[in-house]
Amino acid sequence: DQQDANAHDILLCINTGEKQATPKAREVGDDDMLVKGKRFAFYNDQFYFKTTAEMTALFAEVPQAIDNTNEIVDKIQLLDLKKDILLPNFPIPDAFKIHRDDTVNQWEYLKHLTFEGAKKRYGEIDQQLEERINFELFTVKTMGFAGYFLIVADFINHGKDIGVFVGPGRGSAAGSVIAYCIGITNIDPIKYNLLFERFLNPDRKSMPDIDTDFDDDGRQKVIDYVVKKYGYNQVAQLITYGTMAAKSSIKDVARVMDLPLPESNALAKLVSDRPGTNLNRLIFANISGADSLHERENYSTDDIERAKELRKIFAGDDMKAQILQEAVKLEGSVRNVGIHAAGIIIAPFDLTELIPVAVSKESDLLVTQFEGEVIENAGVIKMDFLGLRTLSVLKTALHLIKQNHQIEIVLEDIPLEDKKTFELYQRGEMNGTFQFESPGMQKYLKELKPDKFEDLIAMNALYRPGPMEYIPKYILRKNGKEKITYDLPVMEEYLKETYGITVYQEQVMLLSQSLANFTKGEADVLRKAMGKKQRDVLDKMKDKFMEGCAKNEHPQKICEKIWTDWEAFAQYAFNKSHSTCYSLVAYHTAYLKANYPAEYMAAVLTHSQNNLESVTFFIEDCKSSGLKVLGPHV
Repeated sequence: DQQDANAHDILLCINTGEKQATPKAREVGDDDMLVKGKRFAFYNDQFYFKTTAEMTALFAEVPQAIDNTNEIVDKIQLLDLKKDILLPNFPIPDAFKIHRDDTVNQWEYLKHLTFEGAKKRYGEIDQQLEERINFELFTVKTMGFAGYFLIVADFINHGKDIGVFVGPGRGSAAGSVIAYCIGITNIDPIKYNLLFERFLNPDRKSMPDIDTDFDDDGRQKVIDYVVKKYGYNQVAQLITYGTMAAKSSIKDVARVMDLPLPESNALAKLVSDRPGTNLNRLIFANISGADSLHERENYSTDDIERAKELRKIFAGDDMKAQILQEAVKLEGSVRNVGIHAAGIIIAPFDLTELIPVAVSKESDLLVTQFEGEVIENAGVIKMDFLGLRTLSVLKTALHLIKQNHQIEIVLEDIPLEDKKTFELYQRGEMNGTFQFESPGMQKYLKELKPDKFEDLIAMNALYRPGPMEYIPKYILRKNGKEKITYDLPVMEEYLKETYGITVYQEQVMLLSQSLANFTKGEADVLRKAMGKKQRDVLDKMKDKFMEGCAKNEHPQKICEKIWTDWEAFAQYAFNKSHSTCYSLVAYHTAYLKANYPAEYMAAVLTHSQNNLESVTFFIEDCKSSGLKVLGPHV
């Protein structure tokens, strides 16, 4: 709108790095003197999309021009990006090409690979395992995703074949037995009670999302393989659009309007540090009551008081008020573009026939001009190829161990009951290991005295904002200093491993099925609604939950309490599949540090050499552990 002209002028200044007070270049020409010392700006406040009434008034003398423009508009056909999922054609052996439908053939091949893999992973296939495999295969067949699993397994197994270190899994994909059997993941979902429906809801068709960690050098080798297999024009990295968040919009506008930096920082500090904070809501939303800052964002008392101070400043007429007023308008505006650190898409044919692409100096691949969410609507599959430094550390450490001790360690064969490893955890000596090295975590480990892998999974899930407050209770119960209680006896089966405390999203999902007869798909919908605080969905599901509990003759009052507890905690509950995967990587680092400290810490130092502060810290840690660190060998 016309009233946004000043905000747009500020946006131009943010882009060009100018102050708004710099004189504007009003003239156009080749004479440098006309523009020297001046900044780019629009000539007036008329550069906005005008309404039909405004255009009709402006061109009253040529009404036919308006009519012709409208005629052109009426002939425009909107581009509908939404398409069914487009999977590249994955080549399969001729023996499985028995149906006319390629998707059915791919599913038959996936089924074959899954059962063959199950024999290697499990040995005997019992009834429980067979039922789980068939359930997953049926879901995959119904949704038409067999090709997706084959594609991912292919590049992961190729990476392993050429010596790339691949993580045991990442995210909810570790809940799939299919993924475990065909080599995509290396975590047994049945052993750790991980859920397939957390990964792929059988009741709702949505794009699967398998993310994979590779060692830093190996990541590019796997991407090169994918490009070679499917073609340069069928593979691209994802663009990212960086937008102005609450704090950054204030700081950017303040800089352009030349507010002194200390005052700018003080103004920005009035905005909550909570991720996802919205400046518009801080200024305009209700403080309390329905859809308020207190109810929806669950802000602390301090956050609310700072929001009130922001509102007082916003209502004024000084420079700070103007800054806030323009920042509110600009919040969410695109500030910069970049390339997604991990996202890769693979198309069944030339990408230019599907979406706009670009080239970039920062990448050898094509880059999409649509973001990830739009890309998924266009039916193109996205996968995350992530470089994980820890895998590079493990790779180097194993090489040094083999070189120094003539022992070839296979990560998958490392025992999960190693005494020296758990003693290391119990002493809190986790510097240089994965996930557990923060001072706060080390303090809790000393108190917890973990003695089984499941303790590490739980601590990894609990040590984050929100659930962290439950750690002392978890420690007391683990050490027998607080009684373990369950709201209902039937809940013990699902909460026993975490001493009666709900830690994982999967526990809520399993309990909703057990207590109230939710389907697997409904349990996943509940998990999403609680995590995102979708009030309309939760209200409907609460009625269903209470009805189901009543049918199973569970006391209403207790079930009300269970639901209230879930609503309070479920938004913080963590994905057990991901926690299990990353806890395994962490355990491997701890095992090597406990049993081969010199080789492991040498690997840590090797992969920290670009950070002098880290190198200094780890050298001191080595010395305190009795390890001698030699100087650089030139």
